[in-house]
Amino acid sequence: MNIEQAREYCLAKRGAEESFPFDEYNLVVKVAGKMFALIPLDSSPQIALKCDPQRALELRDCYEGIEGAWHFNKKYWNTVRFDSDVPDALVRQLIDHSWDEVVSKLPKSARETLENP
Repeated sequence: MNIEQAREYCLAKRGAEESFPFDEYNLVVKVAGKMFALIPLDSSPQIALKCDPQRALELRDCYEGIEGAWHFNKKYWNTVRFDSDVPDALVRQLIDHSWDEVVSKLPKSARETLENP
């Protein structure tokens, strides 16, 4: 997977919107105003994704290409490097999981709108 494929996959998620709230180098993808992915455009090919804390630790133990996300709460955020041992199918699953994690914390009405259009 590359940066553009990851971006397209993120934006295909229901309610996803992209912006550059920090600077012109860090693409943020949000759902309902909440970030679920960050893709740095000025570094090695990678993506930061929200993750269940227990799963985050398990993934870091299993894959060299997954580590605690820089500048994020490492309990909840992983960085996934595209040029590593992480299969594309798993990257897509982790994007889905990140979206799910964010949506699950939204108010019920917003959650229902996104989960059941």
